[in-house]
Amino acid sequence: MNAMLLEQPRKPLVLRDVPIPGCGPHHIRVRVGACGVCRTDLHIADGELARPKLPLILGHEIIGVVEEAGAEARCFAIGDRVGIPWLGETDNTCRYCRSGRENLCDAARFTGYDVDGGYAQYTVANEAYCHAVPSEYSAEHAAPLMCAGLIGYRSLKFTGDAQRVGIYGFGASAHIITQVARWQGRRVFAFTRPGDAGGQSFAKTLGAVWAGDSTAQPPDELDAAIIFAPVGDLVPVALRRVVKGGAVVCGGIHMSDIPSFPYDLLWGERSVRSVANLTRADAVEFLALAPRVPVKTDTTAYPLARANEAVADVRAGKLRGAAVLVP
Repeated sequence: MNAMLLEQPRKPLVLRDVPIPGCGPHHIRVRVGACGVCRTDLHIADGELARPKLPLILGHEIIGVVEEAGAEARCFAIGDRVGIPWLGETDNTCRYCRSGRENLCDAARFTGYDVDGGYAQYTVANEAYCHAVPSEYSAEHAAPLMCAGLIGYRSLKFTGDAQRVGIYGFGASAHIITQVARWQGRRVFAFTRPGDAGGQSFAKTLGAVWAGDSTAQPPDELDAAIIFAPVGDLVPVALRRVVKGGAVVCGGIHMSDIPSFPYDLLWGERSVRSVANLTRADAVEFLALAPRVPVKTDTTAYPLARANEAVADVRAGKLRGAAVLVP
């Protein structure tokens, strides 16, 4: 099969002809219909996340069709359409798994990082960590739901009942979760890269009540803020915008160092917290919710061989919404 391989961090992906992967007893082999390009892929490719499997097939926003099932696989039938997310496996026995926090499992394995992902024509996955995909979505438009949507949804849940929500970094996750927040009756304030008039206009079309530069003063105080941009400098900026008792939620897997800031910014029972990975329960909830909103994903499709171009466009912030590889 064709696959785009990461052979060395900080080097371009390389198109290779590699064997179609075998299927373990609890696994399914999936013919990839689409795979989203997530910012986590960039962090892996850029060497910002340590110790990935090498060589590696990136990609964890995978939509495809089951073509083979292992001897003990029972969840899906041949021909079923499935989504494969970042969380690939956990041990199911540790204190985190037993307390409903499998996203924190120390033995977890992640798709497109510890095991090969979806920048390829085929992939395999543990069926217990795969999900049925709402029929309302094509493969291309469903792909961003599997991480941008799921991480966005988990981040939004951590804002509690906040009604005025600021979102910093208006990329794939933000464009999805803005729709969910508006459907829930919240007011969204979108913060983009300085001078990104196109991104600000896009945010408003999705229901944001205001959009401006990341350092701008919004017209109202915020009850909570979500930071999707991997920029540590935004943490004290967001804290200055959040009311007492409010939360700043960092939704990325990697962020540049957070600068020191005066305790006054945190005082007043404000909180800063991170979002780490996702749980299967998150996926079940969000994939049931998405068609009810309905969430509409804005995507730009690239053939598999142009994966480096897709990655570069995401890095440069050139896209509205999400980039998706279509083998």
